[in-house]
Amino acid sequence: MTSQSRPAVILGATGSIGTQTLEVVAGLDVEVAGVAARRPSEELAAIARAHPEARVVVTGGSSEEREQFRAMVGRDVDFGTEAMVDLAGTAGTTVVNGVVGSAGLRASVAALEAGNRLALANKESLVAGGPVVLRALEKGGGEMIPVDSEHSAIYQSLVGEERSGVRRILLTASGGPFRGWDPESLSTVTPEQALAHPTWDMGPRITIDSATLFNKGLEVIEAHFLFGLDYDLIDVVVHPQSVLHSVVEFVDGSWKGHLGHPDMRIPIQYALTAPARMPSPATRFDFAGSTLTFEEVDRKAFSALDLSYAAGRRGGSAPAVLNAADEVAVAAFLQDRIGFTSIPRIVELALEQVEHRELNDVDDVAEVDREARAVAASLVSGAC
Repeated sequence: MTSQSRPAVILGATGSIGTQTLEVVAGLDVEVAGVAARRPSEELAAIARAHPEARVVVTGGSSEEREQFRAMVGRDVDFGTEAMVDLAGTAGTTVVNGVVGSAGLRASVAALEAGNRLALANKESLVAGGPVVLRALEKGGGEMIPVDSEHSAIYQSLVGEERSGVRRILLTASGGPFRGWDPESLSTVTPEQALAHPTWDMGPRITIDSATLFNKGLEVIEAHFLFGLDYDLIDVVVHPQSVLHSVVEFVDGSWKGHLGHPDMRIPIQYALTAPARMPSPATRFDFAGSTLTFEEVDRKAFSALDLSYAAGRRGGSAPAVLNAADEVAVAAFLQDRIGFTSIPRIVELALEQVEHRELNDVDDVAEVDREARAVAASLVSGAC
C-alpha cells in the first residue's frame, strides 16, 4: 500500500490544520477513515456527513451536547480521549495529528506503535515527550513526517542526504507582528494585536506563540528530535516574507532549502504523499519582483527563544514544563489576565520551580504536564 493510497485519519478536524487537510485529501481523492475534534460542533457534524464511512470521535462536550451531536450526525459517534487514541491506532492509515496542546502526545504514540505514517502538526508530541515518541517510532516501525512548514522544509532538504554531511540547519521565523519592537513597547501589546499575524492564518495559541517567538523555540526542540541534531547545529533567522521556509547548510558549503508561498496545504500534502509529489491547489510562486530579506533575532526583546534552547539542552522534563507553562500563560494573556511580556516570565519561573526529572513514558509526561500547569496557574494568579 502506498502512502497516498492509505486512508487518512484527521485529528483536530475542525481546526486550521484539519480543515486544510480535508481540502487536500479531497483533491487527492484519499478516503477519510476517521475524524476527531474536541467540541461536538456543527462544523464537525458537517464533516461527518460529508464522509459517511468515517469514524467520528469527540473528546469533549457535555452529555446533552453529545446527544445533540449524535442526532445531528445521524450515526454512531465515539466520545472521549481514549476513543481518539484508539482512532489514531487504526492500522494502515496516515494519521494527521492537528490536535492543539499536550493532548496530542498519546495519539502520536498510538499512531506510531500501530506502524502508521504520522503526519505530525502537534508540536507538543515531540516537545513534551520527544524520547517517548522516538521509542514508539522504533517499536512500531511506522514513520513520522512533519507538517510544520519549517520542519517539512528541512525534511525535504534532507531526502537523499547523509546526516554526517549537515553543518547546521536554519529555521526561518516571520518575526511575528512585533518585529522591531523594543521590550518597553511589547509590554503594551493587546491580545487583538498579537492575534494579527502578518503572514500565516493559524489557531490562537500558535499565533500568540509566534508573536512571542515561543513557537520558534518549540520548533527548535522539535527539530532536535526529528532530525537527531545537537542544539548547536540548529539556528534561527528572521525572514519576514515567509517564502524560504527553512534551509540546510552542508559541510561542503552547499545550501538546500524549500521555497514557496506561505500555504500550509503544501507541507500537509507532502506529508500525505511523500516521496511522491502531486498537483496541489497552492498558488504558484513568482520570483520576478520578489525580495527576500533576513535578520538576526532580537533575543533581548524576545527572550522566549533562549528559554527554549535552555530547556531543550537540559532535556528530561524541562521541555514539557516549558510547553505546559506557556500554554497556561498564553490562555491567561488571551483572557486579559496577564500582560504580553508576562508570558516568558511565567514560563521561566515555572522552569525554576518544577522539579526536574527524566521521562520514561506517557504517564511521566502527563504528570510533569499537570504539575507545570498547576505551578503556572499559581504564577498567573499571583500576577493578576
